[in-house]
Amino acid sequence: MLKRIASLMLCALLLVGCDKPGDAPSFPSHAIDMTWRYADADFRLTDTNGRPRTMADFRDKVTILFFGYTHCPEVCPTTLADLSQVMRQLGADADRVQVLFVTLDPARDTPELLAKFVPSFDPRFLGLYGGSEATARAAQAFGVNYEKQPGAGGDYTLDHTDGSYLIGLGGKPVLLSRYGQRTELLVEDIRLLLGAAQKKE
Repeated sequence: MLKRIASLMLCALLLVGCDKPGDAPSFPSHAIDMTWRYADADFRLTDTNGRPRTMADFRDKVTILFFGYTHCPEVCPTTLADLSQVMRQLGADADRVQVLFVTLDPARDTPELLAKFVPSFDPRFLGLYGGSEATARAAQAFGVNYEKQPGAGGDYTLDHTDGSYLIGLGGKPVLLSRYGQRTELLVEDIRLLLGAAQKKE
C-alpha cells in the first residue's frame, strides 16, 4: 500500500512540476499556481442537504476543495483538522471562505454520514457527493487520482491524491497546496486570495 501511495504522490508531484511552457509563476503564493490547467474545472455534485452544486455556487467566496473519504485513516481527517485551524486563524475573514469535501467513496459515504463527519471539524464545512460516474468526472476535472485497495473481510481503503485546491473569487486563480502544508502558510495564501478578490470588487 505504501508503494501505491508513493506512486500516486509522485504522479501528483510530476504533474505539479510541469508548468505551462513559457509561463512564469503568476501568483506569489506558497501553493502552486495551476490556474492554466484548472481555471475551467467544474463538478456536478450534491450537498448533504440534497441541493445540486457546481463550482458556480461558490464563486463569491475563496473555496478550498479537497477530495477524500470518511473512512480515510489519516490524510483526510488530518487535512480537515488543519483546515479547521486555518478557519479559526482567519477570524472574520473565514466568513468569505468555503471548505468543500468531495467524497471519492460514494458507496459508503452516504449523505447522512457526510452530514455528520464533515461539519464535525467545522460547522461551515460542506460535504459533496455523487454517483460513481459523477465522482469520477469531478476527480478527473481536477486531476485527482484514486484507487481502491482491498482489505480484510471485504473492507477496503482508497489511495488518493492528497493536495487541496485553493480557488479565488470567480474561480481564479487556482492554487494547489500540498498535504501537510503548515497552517500559517495556508492562511497567508488564503489572505492573498481574499486580497485579490477585494481588488476585483
